[in-house]
Order: sequence, then C-alpha cells, then structure tokens
Amino acid sequence: MRHTRRPLLPLALLLAAAGGSVLLALMLGSETLSPRAVADALRGTDTSFTRDIVVALRLPRALAALACGALLALSGALLQALLRNPLAEPYVLGVSSGASVGALTALWLGASAGGTSAGASAGALGATALVFLLGARAFRRHADSASASVQLLLVGVIVAAGFSAVVAFILSIAPEGQLRGMVFWLLGDLNGVERYGVALAGAVALLAAALLLARDLNLMLLGDGPAEALGVPVQRLRIAVVVLASVAAGLAISVAGSIGFVGLVVPHALRLALGNDQRVLLPACALGGGAFLVLADTLARTLAAPMQLPVGVLTAFIGVPAFLWLLLRQGGRT
Repeated sequence: MRHTRRPLLPLALLLAAAGGSVLLALMLGSETLSPRAVADALRGTDTSFTRDIVVALRLPRALAALACGALLALSGALLQALLRNPLAEPYVLGVSSGASVGALTALWLGASAGGTSAGASAGALGATALVFLLGARAFRRHADSASASVQLLLVGVIVAAGFSAVVAFILSIAPEGQLRGMVFWLLGDLNGVERYGVALAGAVALLAAALLLARDLNLMLLGDGPAEALGVPVQRLRIAVVVLASVAAGLAISVAGSIGFVGLVVPHALRLALGNDQRVLLPACALGGGAFLVLADTLARTLAAPMQLPVGVLTAFIGVPAFLWLLLRQGGRT
C-alpha cells in the first residue's frame, strides 16, 4: 500500500482547486464578471443587478455542485475501498438508480424538498442493501478474492437495470406537468438549485464520519482475514461503509439529480496520484469531486450558451470512456 509522504500539500492544492472552481463559476456565464466584481457583489457593494447574478443565481448553484461532487466522490471512494475494486461506484452498483426511484416517487406524490431528499436516501439504502444481500453468497465464499467484487458489480448492474425499469414506469404514469422536471432531474441538472446548505453540511459530516473509519479501511485493503486478525470488526465496518456511501449518494442525487461517474473518475485518478491511504484519499476525493463537478457544471452553463446542458450529460461523456478504460485495463490483468 503506497502512502503519500506529504499529505498536506496535495490536500492544500485540492482545496485551492475547489475554491478556484467556485470563483470561476461565479465569474463565467451569460454575463462575464471580473474577480473584483464578484468580490464586490459578495460584499454587497456592487450594483443590485450584479449582486443578483452572483448571490442569487451562481453562488447557490456553485455551492450545490461543490457539495454534490464531494458526496458522490466520497461515496465512490468508500465503495472502492470496501470492494477493493476501482470499478465500484454508486452509478454502477445501482445505488444511483435506487435513489432515483425513491426521489421520483416522492416527487410524484408531491413531497416537499425534504421528502424528496428522504426518498432518495431511502432508495439508495434499499438498493445497496439489495445488492449486498444478493451478493452475500459471493462474499461468504470468496471474501478475499477479486471474483467476489466482480460478482457484486454484476449484481449491481442487474439491480440498476431493474430500478431503471421502475423509473420508466413512474415516468409513464406521471402527470404531464411533472414529466419535464423529472426527465431533467434524471439527466442530472443543477439549474435553479437553491438548497445547498443541507448538502454542504452533509458532506462535511459524512466525511468526518468516514475519516473515523479510515484506519480500519486501510487494514481492510489487506483482505478480510488479515484485517480481522488485526482487530478490525469487518462485518460492522462493512455495514457502516455501506450506510455512509448510500446516504452520501442519496443526498447528492436528491439535490442534483442522477449524475453518474463522478464517483468512478475522481477516486481512481486521485488514487493513482496519492496512493491508497484512506486518511488522505477520502478528503482528497471530497475536494476533488467538488471541484470536478463545479467545473463540469460551469462548462454545462457556458458550452452552448444561452442554452444550458444538464451536467450529467458532461460527466457521462467523461465517465463512459474512463469506465471502459478501467474495465479493459482490469480485464487485461486477470
């Protein structure tokens, strides 16, 4: 297991990248603003027009993207550490599909924003529980082998397909007035997002909880048997990681919709750069995922301006080739 000798330096750089991505998001759009104009708007000393653009429109969207990217990347990092497989992430394992079913059901029933968040988290937890229950036999028989995680990934793909069918059913019976919003939500869309406080607080709280498990996760990378011999409560740790990853994915999806591949690309890239020490990797993924999604959303707002693209489309354009590369790379090693 490779460790980063100076963990504070990459974390400081990623923190600067996250802050820089937010500043860039506040500057760019249909009206390009200078850094000074952004600072004046944030202080309240600029014109009401500029202040409305920055504070009312761009800042909530940028902070929501920062929080959701952090949550999705953290979820992916936790699942990859648990399964010891770089292909594991909420979208591939069916967690995102389960969260989508929960959130769309809440929207269809006319639930409030809090109800939608609760529905997404419940759907994510239900999907994860189903995947691990169906894949439990593989873990019992091959807990320390690569075949167990591969079988679990295959179960996740099948569960995701089943939940996708449920999503299609909900869309087919939903009233026309709700249909457009549901479709854009499924594509992953941050347009008009105002609720970012809960997502930001959730990202900080879930990262803190995950860091408490980082030492045991490092030992889990050695395999279940050696980890148990070193005093790690493997079963309880597995449950805790699954719950944290599911809640993180569900919270992000309830705010931004179904955005895929952030939890795949960011943790894998940072693992290659920083190593597998979860004490460094988990906060790095949170910062890197936040910066990645803010930049992707800024590109979605400006690429075809004045038309705005769903940010999930851009993350898929990046994530699908990355997933195929990882799949072929891993297949070449087995």
